[in-house]
Amino acid sequence: MAGGIGTRFWPLSRIAKPKQFLDILGIGKSLLRITFDRFATICPLENIFVVSSSKYAGIVSEQLPEMHKDNILLEPFRRNTAPCIAYASYKIMKINPNAKIVVTPSDHLILNLEMFQNTILKGLEFVSQNPYLLTIGIHPNRPETGFGYIQVKNKKSKDNQDVMYLSPVATFTEKPDINLAMTFLESGDFYWNSGVFMWSLNSLINGMKEHLSDIDQLFVNIFDKLNTHEEEECINKAYTECRNISIDYGLMEKSDNVWVICADFGWSDLGTWGAMFDNTQKDANNNCLIGNNVLAYDTSDCVINLPGNKVAVIQGLKNYIVVESDQIMLICDKNEEQRIRQFVNDVLMKYGEDFV
Repeated sequence: MAGGIGTRFWPLSRIAKPKQFLDILGIGKSLLRITFDRFATICPLENIFVVSSSKYAGIVSEQLPEMHKDNILLEPFRRNTAPCIAYASYKIMKINPNAKIVVTPSDHLILNLEMFQNTILKGLEFVSQNPYLLTIGIHPNRPETGFGYIQVKNKKSKDNQDVMYLSPVATFTEKPDINLAMTFLESGDFYWNSGVFMWSLNSLINGMKEHLSDIDQLFVNIFDKLNTHEEEECINKAYTECRNISIDYGLMEKSDNVWVICADFGWSDLGTWGAMFDNTQKDANNNCLIGNNVLAYDTSDCVINLPGNKVAVIQGLKNYIVVESDQIMLICDKNEEQRIRQFVNDVLMKYGEDFV
């Protein structure tokens, strides 16, 4: 899934080129490219599909030149993850009605690739043998308020050494406050919801028919047109009638056959500058510095991301975000980064779309 706009990474992430297409980590690869490479060694190229906005068609093709154009699915409007997944699933059904599917966002950080791939393979084996909807849960290491949480029904026993632990899901909780997050952390039976899902095509379609029947019917109606020259026209019409809803809320939270595979492979959704700070190298003063010409004095615990051709001298900051991109500068207290969405909206209202 590569259709989001990454508002919380503004001003680096913009509507014209969101964060999944950027080299956020400064390693010479976009997050989309990293995600593609992550699966390319365990999945045939022809079995990888990217769903994105039609406005990003050129960027996707440029960054993934080896992908066949038929495997790049373009949405005319952003309608959240449920329609995105339905589109891809019915497209895949025409090719292989017995498919087993992994759904992943295109902007996550995975530090332990081998453990991640082993988790995926174990999960696919599980859904091949059981009619369940499977999500990956991440063992929490802090009371994070920006993630969703999954409660397991069967709490892992102390003598269970399985690093990839399977359990039915008891509840989902979206972005708790700090007190509840601390309670979740201490309980030992809550995991972060990674947003990575696995299921058989049959299990998914059955679930959608029960809980997302209106969306399912839109794609049933155009099924015969998929993988033909009429697909684009039909998709454009279907999306005008399609509501905006996430797969988590529309399906996972309402189904009684949801399981979780709990793992720990160094995961972050890289949803915010703070998440990037937590998962990147720091200098001697605990600053995350991206930019070739930054001199920081009496400055600590900051995220500083500046163009390589700019010289910056920064003195006396602690726990701040400093980002410059295309004539826009953001200077924001790292503890207040949840306000970036508000900042973006204010910039849009006052200065127009060119700056968001």
